[in-house]
Amino acid sequence: MKKNKHYLLPDISRPGKVGCQLPELDVPAAELPPREKLRQELTLPEVSEAELVRHFTSLSRRNYGVDTGFYPLGSCTMKYNPKWHEDIARFPGFQDIHPYQPADTVPGALQLMFELQELLAEITGLDATSLTPMAGAQGELAGLLMVRAYHRSRGEDRRRKILVPDSAHGTNPATAAMCGFEVKTIPSNGDGNLDLKSLVSLMNEESAALTLTMPTTLGLFDPRIAEISAIVHERGGLLIGDGANLNSLLGKVKFGDLGFDCVQLNLHKTFSTPHGGGGPGSGPVCVKAGLADFLPSLLVAKDKKRYQFTSPPITIGRLGAACGNFGVMVKAYTYIHSLGAEGLKEVSENAVLNANYIKEKLKPYYHLPYDRTCMHEVVFSGKKQKARGVATLDIAKRLLDYGFHPPTVYFPQVVEEAIMIEPTETESKETLDAFIEAMIEIAREAEQNPELLHHAPHNTPVRRLDEANAARKPNLRWKMK
Repeated sequence: MKKNKHYLLPDISRPGKVGCQLPELDVPAAELPPREKLRQELTLPEVSEAELVRHFTSLSRRNYGVDTGFYPLGSCTMKYNPKWHEDIARFPGFQDIHPYQPADTVPGALQLMFELQELLAEITGLDATSLTPMAGAQGELAGLLMVRAYHRSRGEDRRRKILVPDSAHGTNPATAAMCGFEVKTIPSNGDGNLDLKSLVSLMNEESAALTLTMPTTLGLFDPRIAEISAIVHERGGLLIGDGANLNSLLGKVKFGDLGFDCVQLNLHKTFSTPHGGGGPGSGPVCVKAGLADFLPSLLVAKDKKRYQFTSPPITIGRLGAACGNFGVMVKAYTYIHSLGAEGLKEVSENAVLNANYIKEKLKPYYHLPYDRTCMHEVVFSGKKQKARGVATLDIAKRLLDYGFHPPTVYFPQVVEEAIMIEPTETESKETLDAFIEAMIEIAREAEQNPELLHHAPHNTPVRRLDEANAARKPNLRWKMK
């Protein structure tokens, strides 16, 4: 792609051009710091205001986001989110308050938090909620800290092992290790479900809990969840849920009814706030009554008509300086109330329908390791294409040329050359059909012209990058040549 020099600031910089005008000084003038602390030369480009605006507008058009196109990142639920929820979060009574204000000056905010605690408990079928975890991984941390505190309170310090499926999110074993547990992996069976024989052999008096994503990262619902729950509880353990994929269960199935003792949610994935870009997040934990006394503080309680902060009697403590990411809570509260009970059911119905539609359309072209009804996402394998010398990464890069963000690749690791596609509930059939056609065409190209894929993408602002070095050694500073 040829560079448009009109928007490259160093190329159009000319001495004397002015891109902005500072307002008149409205505070007392102050002396500058000592000369040795000042940079004597700032080699910034000198451009006009129009050129400056065009430069940044041009850069924004190079970004890909959920407002510009389909974002089928599996297990990340990068769905469209109603923009008026953002407007509500910016109401002065929500935006302009401080977490350390006296509680009696923010009764509306406390009422919202109290009602959101109740709503999430109802949705998950559990008894109590803490909103304070500020991300899904921190919600996992809270869950396992409660597991540790629970067993210690019962004098069962020997329970130092956490069982984790081999298809789990990477944060699950990492969090368990952070909490001082020993991690034991349970393999999947030929159907993509948890291997029960392995669970039975590993679930003993030294095992504290099984952490289980439901539906799994393979996009599957384990039909033997009641049996799994019984095995864990009969042997004195707890069943801890990763609720990252809740958008496939909303209004249909409750974690409490499945036997879970605790589940971590992602308000920034399931309930409106756009996920990605490093935040903001919110990872509340919902628990059964037996774990409620261990919840992280702060909680919001209601005394007659008065709302106030409170702490559980034997809380695991605070997870942050404040009480969670309040703006994300506002959007989740708005999302739940705007949809209502029937709307939440429709969310899960459409999420499952869209994923299965993609599964049926693409399975003639890509290997499907588990050919069964999926939930919110479908996991294909690029092993057919790999046999012709085309890797899954090549497929993902070629998809950029068709104007789509690639799905998650190489995860879960239990699937060779994994391609994890999550359409979410918010995409139209027309969008899905266009994505499907692009994937079919790429499968044809892999057969007829594999070299085309090896060098993709061809028409993006930058070509294939050294992704390992980009992550480990990012270049974040502009320098004039």
